[in-house]
Amino acid sequence: MATLPHHLGRSLAEALRYVAAWKGRTVVVKFGGSVLDSPSLGTLPQDLVLLQQAGVRPVLVHGGGPEITRLLERLGKTTRFVNGLRVTDEETMEVVEMVLAGRVNKHLVTLIHRAGGRAVGLSGKDAALLRARKHAPGVDLGLVGEVAHVEPKVVEVLLDAGYLPVVASLGFGPDGVSFNLNADSAAAALAVALRADKLIVLTDVEGIYRETPQGRELLSELTPEAARTLITEGVVSRGMIPKVEACLAALEGGVRSAHIIGGEIPHGLLVELFTDTGIGTMIRKREPEA
Repeated sequence: MATLPHHLGRSLAEALRYVAAWKGRTVVVKFGGSVLDSPSLGTLPQDLVLLQQAGVRPVLVHGGGPEITRLLERLGKTTRFVNGLRVTDEETMEVVEMVLAGRVNKHLVTLIHRAGGRAVGLSGKDAALLRARKHAPGVDLGLVGEVAHVEPKVVEVLLDAGYLPVVASLGFGPDGVSFNLNADSAAAALAVALRADKLIVLTDVEGIYRETPQGRELLSELTPEAARTLITEGVVSRGMIPKVEACLAALEGGVRSAHIIGGEIPHGLLVELFTDTGIGTMIRKREPEA
């Protein structure tokens, strides 16, 4: 049955109200996974371009772990992970840098251009955007790093000029050494430095779920305290932990809200920004009572 005119009108009014509210605001979007497989991209390139055309300032931060693993396997090199982080020796780092800053980054830039946008590909090494240090003591992970400082000027210049920055999660270490960064953490650090209003993490699930007697329940909104409790209780586990921790780090740094949504939901990015209900899971601090 066709959508009734008054329902369509209500939806359009709601969307336009949000478009006006978000004009000029910065949104950092993190996308990981196998970005060279078109089904996993969904409508992301088109959504980013539409956001930009609506006056929003989107920044895309990406990883590319599966593509790195595939290339290492073709080279006959075994991949080892510790707590979800890839152990990265010098030879592996060469592959990581080639895949992230090269093939994956430029593929995303190309897709955004095809969708009618103007994108510029960067890595965290460009203009020392993401200064990094070796990962915290514990198990030696080689050239795995964590963000020590963000110098966002190059991204701000591109945004002001109307370009869409696409940032590969590589870090610039002492003496120019490259570091492999967790893309979730990199996106959170960049969102804080840019004083972004939102961090949106696109993943292969629709959000954070909790088991109930009635079945799995999608948690549409959480406070930071509730999110930490879910980690402690084991409800949030494995690969979801760094995503939730990145959201919490962004909130602690001043970002107003952080979202975990399904990357394959058609136009999910637009639904999250421009509707009352949104999709996925939003984490934000509880507003003080009047």
